Parts: sequence; C-alpha cells; structure tokens
Amino acid sequence: MAHPVDAHVGKRIRHRRWLVGMTQQQLAEKVGIKFQQIQKYETGANRVSASRLWDIADALNVEVKFFFDGMNDAEDHAQSDAPTVPADIMGDKEALDLVRSYYAIPEAQRRRLFELARVLSDVA
Repeated sequence: MAHPVDAHVGKRIRHRRWLVGMTQQQLAEKVGIKFQQIQKYETGANRVSASRLWDIADALNVEVKFFFDGMNDAEDHAQSDAPTVPADIMGDKEALDLVRSYYAIPEAQRRRLFELARVLSDVA
C-alpha cells in the first residue's frame, strides 16, 4: 500500500502534467526515464526520489514545493464537519476539464462567469 505522502505527490504530478497537456511519455522523455515509471509515480506505487522530483518539477515548470501543496489542507478537511470540496478535487478528470475550459474563455467573459458562479454558490 502506498504511503499517503507518496500518493499525494503522485496525484500532484499527474495533475500538473495533465494541466500542461503533457503525456506520460513526453514527461518521461524530458526526465530521461520510461513512461511506466511515471505511471508508478502517479499512482504512488513507487516513491519519487528527491533528485527525480527536482527533474520532474523542472520538466513541468513548477517548484518542488508544488507537489506537497495541499497536504495540510487534506488533513484539515478530514477533521472538519462543515461541507467542503473533496481533498482530491484536482484528481478528478471532470474538474480538470472544467478548469481547462474555464481558462480557454476570454478574460472578460471569464470574470463574469466567475462572479455568476460565486453568486450561485452563495445562494446554495
């Protein structure tokens, strides 16, 4: 069974790779490994070494700390009784599709859509 930190880091690798539109094969080539290893990292089956995480961060154009973002939030959400967004919302393909589509909208319309969503969520 994967350690929770390894699973979280793997999900963040998958999340960032998907957001930048990169395949596992493309990431593997940039890092100099086989795509199967990327699969294992993303599922948390294999632990990512510090030097490999550094290379992955460079290939995905993020800081290493990106892969640990949300670790405390996930714990806080688990302890809270209030209704919250699932801790792994960005691991959901539909949510990522929504984010990509949102950023494809021209900025002026995107701002109005954001305000509409904020109003609707306050009403609910």
